[in-house]
Amino acid sequence: MHLIDRLGKGQRVIIVVALGLVLWTVGSYLVSLGGPRSGWYAYSPATSALYAPGTGLAAWLRLVIWLALIGLWAVAALRVLRPPAADSASG
Repeated sequence: MHLIDRLGKGQRVIIVVALGLVLWTVGSYLVSLGGPRSGWYAYSPATSALYAPGTGLAAWLRLVIWLALIGLWAVAALRVLRPPAADSASG
């Protein structure tokens, strides 16, 4: 017997939503790697540093990251929300 099989429908939905939030947080972190650390996109009056938009990961790589995380979430949701398996020993 799996641990998930003992959970109610509401508990399963909460697990799927929580997993989605966790994967969204991980995705946000991953796509922000290599980008500028400040919120400025043109210049900062107090510094001479230039933060151009488009720095960081390539757009295609960000797309691949998001698609992989969405696919992972969909597969996990199907696994968690599937009906419990019937016991073959119950006759």
